[in-house]
Amino acid sequence: MIANHGYKDGSGEYYISLDTDKCSLCEEHGCLDGCPGQVFEIEFDDWDEEVATVRTGARNKLKQICAACKPVSGRPPRLPCQLACVADAISHSW
Repeated sequence: MIANHGYKDGSGEYYISLDTDKCSLCEEHGCLDGCPGQVFEIEFDDWDEEVATVRTGARNKLKQICAACKPVSGRPPRLPCQLACVADAISHSW
């Protein structure tokens, strides 16, 4: 299942999408340390599997928190959180 965390406002959509099927198979959870903005935390889903989620306090601030990783020009092909996610479970909407 794809879990979308974030918001939409007048300037655009700011969502981090996590593939919970892939995430639940990961034992490393590299996203926790791989994100400079520390937006991820690990929770148990409805099936008692550990999955990453975006911290509640960060969901409405993703544009600001993730700005350093997503500059207007010179964007890297993959962001630090995506590079740290060995399960390839993270994508972004912006």
